[in-house]
Amino acid sequence: MSAEAVAPHRKIRVLIVDDSASVRTTLSDIISSDPGLEVMATAADPYIAVERIRQEVPDVIFLDLEMPRMDGLTFLRKIMSQRPIPVVVCSSLTESGSDKMMEALEAGAVDVVTKPRIDTAQWLQDSSMRICDAAKAAAHARMKGRTRPLAEFTVEKKLTADAVIPQRSASRAAAAAATLPVTEPIICIGASTGGTEALREVLEQLPANSPGIVIVQHMPERFTLAFARRLDTLCHMQVKEAEDGDVVQQGRVLIAPGNFHMALHRTGSRYTVNVVDGPHVSRHRPSVDVLFRSAAQNAGRNAMGILLTGMGDDGARGLLEMFEAGSLTVAQDEASSVVFGMPKEAIALGAATRILPLKRVSAEIIAYGSRAR
Repeated sequence: MSAEAVAPHRKIRVLIVDDSASVRTTLSDIISSDPGLEVMATAADPYIAVERIRQEVPDVIFLDLEMPRMDGLTFLRKIMSQRPIPVVVCSSLTESGSDKMMEALEAGAVDVVTKPRIDTAQWLQDSSMRICDAAKAAAHARMKGRTRPLAEFTVEKKLTADAVIPQRSASRAAAAAATLPVTEPIICIGASTGGTEALREVLEQLPANSPGIVIVQHMPERFTLAFARRLDTLCHMQVKEAEDGDVVQQGRVLIAPGNFHMALHRTGSRYTVNVVDGPHVSRHRPSVDVLFRSAAQNAGRNAMGILLTGMGDDGARGLLEMFEAGSLTVAQDEASSVVFGMPKEAIALGAATRILPLKRVSAEIIAYGSRAR
């Protein structure tokens, strides 16, 4: 059994499970402020949550991991084995919380957000946007047993990559792309909801001598460090959270740190990354559009762009810019995407050279690297 797909024109119903009364109140206020969301119920622990679910099945569950009587990870595993419902983990910014978050994502959680803080207005505003977007994305996640069509999801107006990297005119971009020297191949990957497991599947299959890879995965700060460390133990390539000035090189994967943009920089035939602050782009920081634009401008035909599962349209325009700069571009297909949002938007723009199921992405990277060399 699983949660049913959200019917069109109906609010997304959210169940909040957290032992902190103040967190339940803050999350409820944030979620209720969005016209497309409603709080179905709150629960102080998983046992109360089970009773709520027996009365009414929510579209999405926001779940704390550290609770009395039953921890959130145990509850999550029971949900996924008995009645799969999209779960967003709501965790604190601690090392132990980050490690448990990785276990939760591997157990079936579709996304992770940090617990909202009210100490600064900007933090509350940013976390509110992230929380509401995560709820909507999770409600559209492809869960086992769903058969009905999903409701349409409208992406609100937002800043583009222009806010971080100025766009070149079409003529200037074409001229610049034509003069870029041949370099080592670079792989640029963007992902959001469902992307952590998709990236694991792709990277685990790559050999140690694969081309240098730069990744933007929508994820809060600190959690990207735990994610990189976890992948480093599973993959043949070295995986690390990117630091400003890191060299992009064969055998290395760099993951953009949460709450910072990452851009590709070229000096001669050498690539490094710039980790920079800046406004949210396409409602995200880091943004895939920022990475892809920097790749289009600095790598062009030496790069391959890949857009994986995720809600919204971050990366779609950037992938088109890479395509126009001569890059090979790939979008994940609908059948294998947890959420067919970002790839769908890229395909609609004509940005994807190829549309592939997730299981074929690794082979495409290997083949591209061989051809490029």
